[in-house]
Amino acid sequence: MFPKILQPIYSYKKNLIRIGPKKDGGYVIDKRIINKTNYIITCGLNDDWEFEKEFLKYNKETKVIAYDHTVNNNFWFKKFLKDFVHFFLLKKLSYWKIKNMFSFIDYKYFFCNKNIHYQLMIDNISKSNFSININQILKNKKNVLLKVDIENAEYKILTQIIENSEKINCLIIEFHNIKKNINKIANFIKKNKFLKLIHLHCNNIRQLDKYNFPYAIEMTLINKKKINLSNKKTIFSYPIKELDYPNVKRYEDIKILFN
Repeated sequence: MFPKILQPIYSYKKNLIRIGPKKDGGYVIDKRIINKTNYIITCGLNDDWEFEKEFLKYNKETKVIAYDHTVNNNFWFKKFLKDFVHFFLLKKLSYWKIKNMFSFIDYKYFFCNKNIHYQLMIDNISKSNFSININQILKNKKNVLLKVDIENAEYKILTQIIENSEKINCLIIEFHNIKKNINKIANFIKKNKFLKLIHLHCNNIRQLDKYNFPYAIEMTLINKKKINLSNKKTIFSYPIKELDYPNVKRYEDIKILFN
């Protein structure tokens, strides 16, 4: 069970929309912020920008700026080699898997002109030319959708996210190692003056641990100054039908309870 502080506030279902695929990489947001958003700042890119691509179908004026130091020439070489081998071993027969083989071409096409990928590591301090922090990223920006999936490093930047929360329309963040960090997550939600939790979903890529915590939880927070939000707690059961889908389809989605 999750603490009551992690129970989202109530949102009308008509305001909620899933953007991205019906699997890992898709997220639920409040659609009222779409046309208010100037930038998508993506912290942690890997080989998936389906959310960003679909968002731009709703608002073509939004600019995507991604940060991921691991996505480089070596990354793409290893990925192509692995996909190529798997293809000939008949392990890549689904639409998504075959499409993923050619993701480098899509990457080069998407991250050109106004959309940019920087090979920089996200950190709480900028130690060198190879890293950057949230204060630097959000300097002179406003109306931002901030998307964070940086494999446990998210805990380093929570303070700076709170400090810059007025600039953020929507925060999509994935928290990892839940049992160890549940108090940090709860404190982040409690201390956030502007960003309010409207949705959460458990990542089912791994089984629940011995304490019945998931591998990771995905959260969506919305700036209460940008759109009208309720003060009431949600009445929904999670996952929400026709909005939430398992990250990995072969495993059952994880139900969420609050105490």
